Amino acid sequence: MSSQNFDNHAKLVPSYHYVTTPLTVVAMVLAARALFIDPGANALLHAATLGVALSAYYHSRVFPLGVQDRLIHLEERLRMERVLPEELRARIDEVTMSQAIGLRFASDEELPELVQRVLDGEFESRKAIKAAVKRWRPDERRV
Repeated sequence: MSSQNFDNHAKLVPSYHYVTTPLTVVAMVLAARALFIDPGANALLHAATLGVALSAYYHSRVFPLGVQDRLIHLEERLRMERVLPEELRARIDEVTMSQAIGLRFASDEELPELVQRVLDGEFESRKAIKAAVKRWRPDERRV
């Protein structure tokens, strides 16, 4: 297995991303089509049931990602308290959750420089922060 870097760090779960997601979308499109062609109680019930399933499917992914983001933010705040020099440590509260998530891949050695650049407003997105990382610190424990 190759080491994690900017180009390969996104986590894809084939059964979720390539099977379940397309099947869910196709089922919803077919239910909407059936409701449009032959509106009735059965078609409405079918579409509503699939709508509830789609909502549950969406939230079953989004809620854990939200918790994971909060945890990464906490982990990175703790790491910044340990690694950053005093003048940057005093500004940890200015680093947003999204920025902290981008910074998680930076090695301890380059973290102070990247935090300074983040605080200077150099980066537009977490993707830009991740692209600026030179010594990648893999995160293999994500959901």
